[in-house]
Amino acid sequence: MKPAPATYDTWTEIDLSAIYENVRALKVRLGPETRLMAVVKADGYGHGAKETATAALDAGASALGVARMDEALQLRTAGIDAPILIFGHTRPALTVKLLSHGLTQTVWDVATARDLSDAAVTAGLRLCVHIKVDSGMGRLGIACGKDTDYNRAVDTVAAVHRLPGLEVEGIYTHFATADEADKACAMVQFKRFTTLLERLSASGIHIPIRHAANTAAIIDLPETHLDMVRAGIGIYGVYPSADVDHATVRLVPAMSLKSRVIQVKKVAPGFAVSYGHTARTTTSTLLATIAVGYGDGFPRPCSNRGKMLVRGRPAPVIGRVCMDQTILDVGHIPGVVPGDEVVVFGGSDDACIPVESLAKDAQTISYEILTGISGRVKRIYTDRIPKIS
Repeated sequence: MKPAPATYDTWTEIDLSAIYENVRALKVRLGPETRLMAVVKADGYGHGAKETATAALDAGASALGVARMDEALQLRTAGIDAPILIFGHTRPALTVKLLSHGLTQTVWDVATARDLSDAAVTAGLRLCVHIKVDSGMGRLGIACGKDTDYNRAVDTVAAVHRLPGLEVEGIYTHFATADEADKACAMVQFKRFTTLLERLSASGIHIPIRHAANTAAIIDLPETHLDMVRAGIGIYGVYPSADVDHATVRLVPAMSLKSRVIQVKKVAPGFAVSYGHTARTTTSTLLATIAVGYGDGFPRPCSNRGKMLVRGRPAPVIGRVCMDQTILDVGHIPGVVPGDEVVVFGGSDDACIPVESLAKDAQTISYEILTGISGRVKRIYTDRIPKIS
C-alpha cells in the first residue's frame, strides 16, 4: 500500500487489486454463460467510480451499473466504453444524451418508454433499454405477483417491446431479502419473476438478458444467476450481511479510512469533553484529537461509543464527534504523539476495524459508511494489476 503523503491528515487507502480479485472470486460462482455487471453507483460505493470500473472490467466484468445518467457520463468522459445500465430515472428530454453516449436506460412504465421511443425515432436511432420488474421489493418496476398482475405485466412489457426506436435488451428484478438467513421471500420473488418470463415467452416475447441476482444471491442462490448478475457491495470486499455464507467466497476489503493525531493533552478526572459535555473523564488520562469527523464520513452516532486504532490498539471515542475532529481516550496506549497514524476502519489483518464494526457502532449498514466518505477525503490507490487474458 502506498504511504499517505505527509500533507494529508485524513485519507482513504483503496486497494484496486482487492477489487480485481473480488470480481474474479465472484465470477467463479457463475456459469460460463452468465455475465457479471459491476455496480459502481455512488462513486463506486465511495471507492471512485472510474478506478473501480476499470479494475472490475480488467477482472472480467462485462457491464457496469449506475443509478443516474450523470454517473454514466462521468464514466464515458473517463474513457470507459463498456455497456452501462442506468437503474434510475432519466428524463425523456435527455434521450439524445443517452443515445450519443451509448447508454442503456431502465424503463418501468409505458408512458415514459413511449416518450423515450419518440425521442429516439426523431433522432433516427435506437435506444437500448432494460425493463424493471417489481417482484416484491415495492420500489421501481412493473408490478407482478398475484395472478391478475401477470396479465397486466405481460401486457405492459409487450407494449414497451413494440415501441419503435427502443431495443429491449434486458429485463430484471431486485431482491429485498436475499441477504437474510431465510431465503423464502427471495425465492418467492424469483418464482414471480421467472413465471413472468415464462408467460412472456409463451406470448412470443424473448428478451436476451435476464438478471435478478445481487451480491447476496450470487453467493447464496446460484439458481437465480440467469444470464447476468449484478455485483455491488461484494466487489468492494464487503459481505452484504452476517447471514450470507462467508465461507463460499473469500472477499477482501478494498478500503481503509485513516487519519492522524493532531494533538495530545493530559487531563484530570472530571474533564468535560466536546460539544454538550456529554462525557467526562473518570481518571487522569490522555486525550488525542483526531483530524476526522462527520464532515469526512465518520458517523456522529459513534459519539461516546465508537473506536479507532492508534498504534495498533483500540482507543474509544470520548464525547461527541465533531464535523472535523473526533477525540479519543488514549491514556492506555503508550507513546502517542501528534502525527501518529490512526485507523478509522480497515487496516491490516493483525490490526483491523472492519467497516461492519463501525457500521454497528453507528447503528447503520456498511453501505452507508462506504458511500458516506466525503469528497474532501483524499483517495490514494495502489497500482492496478494487469488485465486477465
